[in-house]
Amino acid sequence: MEKLVLGNQIVHIDAGELVSFEVNGHEFIHQKGSPGWGSADTEMFPIIGPVAEAGYTVNTPKGEAILDQHGHLRLLSYALTSKSETHLSFAKVYQAETPVRNKKYPEKSEKQYLSWPYSFEFEKHFNLNANGLEVTLKIKGDPGMPFMLGYHPAFKLRSDSPVVIAKDRIISLDEILDVGSRALQVANCESISLKDEKEITISTEGFGHFMCWTEVPNMVCIEPITFYPYAVPQRDLHSGFQQLEGTSEFKVMLTPKI
Repeated sequence: MEKLVLGNQIVHIDAGELVSFEVNGHEFIHQKGSPGWGSADTEMFPIIGPVAEAGYTVNTPKGEAILDQHGHLRLLSYALTSKSETHLSFAKVYQAETPVRNKKYPEKSEKQYLSWPYSFEFEKHFNLNANGLEVTLKIKGDPGMPFMLGYHPAFKLRSDSPVVIAKDRIISLDEILDVGSRALQVANCESISLKDEKEITISTEGFGHFMCWTEVPNMVCIEPITFYPYAVPQRDLHSGFQQLEGTSEFKVMLTPKI
């Protein structure tokens, strides 16, 4: 477990996963073991969304890839690459066509192994500053590699009537719950505020959209995404790809209001 400290802000990172962000003793991050989700944050890459109805296949310029929901990056392990009192960096490296064991098999998936026909390196950087916590995601890989990216943090809820504010839109928790597993789309948006017992703003660079998901009243995931996967049939998921040229960089800033 790694720890970042700056003034009244304390961050805990477990093998690249943001498991705690406390400000003045207030915990903003959903805790593992609480109802709702078994993780605290993760990344959705190189696809977002389910593919079971498409036979667990995704079309690419190099043929069909075998993937499960939200891609296979989350099945790889992060390696710590650098650290200081206010900074941590991690990386995952994948070699094209390497089989990756699917943790959902056989209970929740028909595919025991997943694979992707492109090589890539995925970096995750945490920087704690006076305004909050900045998470930077960098992608390097084969030129022209298709991909979509989503960041999937979960926030702890305490009040009876938390709201999500996106531009002039006020979204209740009930609205998010009603959408269910598909997640509520918030298109063309770069910043969202979550108002609960305390307030935190999630602002982004590079993503362009959000989706919000929960199935319980004690947490909500506010997820920056490059593409909303439920806008198309699963067999057409590739229509949401962008192409990698050089290095692609995406940022998420968590700014608490205490």
